[in-house]
Amino acid sequence: MSEPITPAISDRICKHMNKDHASAVLLYAQRYGPHQSATAATMTAIDPQGMDLTAQVAGETVPVRVEFDHTLKDAADAHHTLVEMLKTDRPQ
Repeated sequence: MSEPITPAISDRICKHMNKDHASAVLLYAQRYGPHQSATAATMTAIDPQGMDLTAQVAGETVPVRVEFDHTLKDAADAHHTLVEMLKTDRPQ
């Protein structure tokens, strides 16, 4: 049985993504956020509806909210969704 996305799970996912998958976090900001010119990004939180990032754009740190296409059921769903988002083309 997978874990619900609690603040502790969010923190764990964010630390893992920022440490081990920084290039993926940047792609989320570029593909799914309004900042295609972002040069770096950090995941600050994840919840069942989406994820919060901060991105470096033109020398400034800006917040980015990325909504998921469905409500996440648990941490396993978060993992699968984040992987699938990398495989798909940028929306619109």
